[in-house]
Amino acid sequence: MALESSAESPVPVRTVAKGLTDWIGRLGRVWVEGQVTELTRRPGQATAFLVLRDTAVEMSLRVSCRGRMLDDLDPPLSEGSRIVVWGKPEYWAARGSLTFAAAEIRPVGVGALLARIEALRAVLAAEGLFAADRKRPLPFLPRRVGLITGRASAAERDVVENARRRWPSVEFRTEAVAVQGTYAVTEILEALARLEADPEIDVIVIARGGGSMEDLLPFSDEALVRAVAAGFTPVVSAVGHETDVPLLDHVADRRASTPTDAAKLIVPDHAEESDRIRTALARARRCVVHLLESEQHRIDALLSRPSIGDPYGVVAAWGGIVDELRKRADRAALSLLTHHEAELTGLRAQVMALSPQATLDRGYAVVQRSDGSIVRDAAAISEGEPLTARVATGTLHIVTEAAR
Repeated sequence: MALESSAESPVPVRTVAKGLTDWIGRLGRVWVEGQVTELTRRPGQATAFLVLRDTAVEMSLRVSCRGRMLDDLDPPLSEGSRIVVWGKPEYWAARGSLTFAAAEIRPVGVGALLARIEALRAVLAAEGLFAADRKRPLPFLPRRVGLITGRASAAERDVVENARRRWPSVEFRTEAVAVQGTYAVTEILEALARLEADPEIDVIVIARGGGSMEDLLPFSDEALVRAVAAGFTPVVSAVGHETDVPLLDHVADRRASTPTDAAKLIVPDHAEESDRIRTALARARRCVVHLLESEQHRIDALLSRPSIGDPYGVVAAWGGIVDELRKRADRAALSLLTHHEAELTGLRAQVMALSPQATLDRGYAVVQRSDGSIVRDAAAISEGEPLTARVATGTLHIVTEAAR
């Protein structure tokens, strides 16, 4: 329960110290893993002290143990070693300090480290952090390259010199960090965050030369792997040699077998690109020349045709044919008109011969009654009946006196 206190009724220090001692004592004994950063063992003293640090964050724990416990370890414990400690935290109220009292210390061997890395690899792979579809493509020509590597290391020289040999104008922003040991993971994470925040950084290279499996442990740290997976800038991993495969290689967007190989991945080769440009220009020039030659052949073929070579000759030839056809048409039309004119003259003669007017012209007359009917029988005419006689050039009105 929380202590009841106020400005008027404060609790004494001993009460708070006792409360801390009671609460910490309830934790009991636990197994703790970490890396040894300090080891203090004074001659003549039965108790030794060491500092156990978490490699992923800036957090450490002071550990006390019996000196003979360290004597029994094989190989001997040294700074940088990874160990597992079984013990319980103790709060020393008199000094106001917290110490982890170790009851057993076990070094983490290579086999155990490898087993833990493999287990972590399986977990991260199941989460999809190593999937190929989440990897980002590298830029063809980055504006600036971020380089995370050791201070004045051979890896830095290999990356920078080989990259500038391939592309002399490439720019680097180098973050010098510890690449092994206690503070490696923290410094690499901080450098990665700084480069991610730089808008001019188009690709990040994390490089380190070869080393033992323990030396390369920071590059299999879970915090580093997750930070690379969560970033937006493409990352190239160039850690160790070809046979070294830390977890960083799996999560990085591209893996380089060596720092020299990383230089080949991040920038193109100037000589190769120049050759490609020259080859492309030559191919383009050949294509244009071939196209022009083909079109010239087509033009020459068209000019060789009579209709193009002598267009007036073709017109003249067709003009003669047209004139001949016109004459034939004239003759046919004249012949047709002559024929129909003769036929019309004959029909006219027939019509004239059969026309009543022709009969009248010869002196005959046509006698008609008042109703217009023609008189054909004189006996049918009554005396005094008015009649009309039509002659060649007029009409006569007559009256019948007697019929015979």
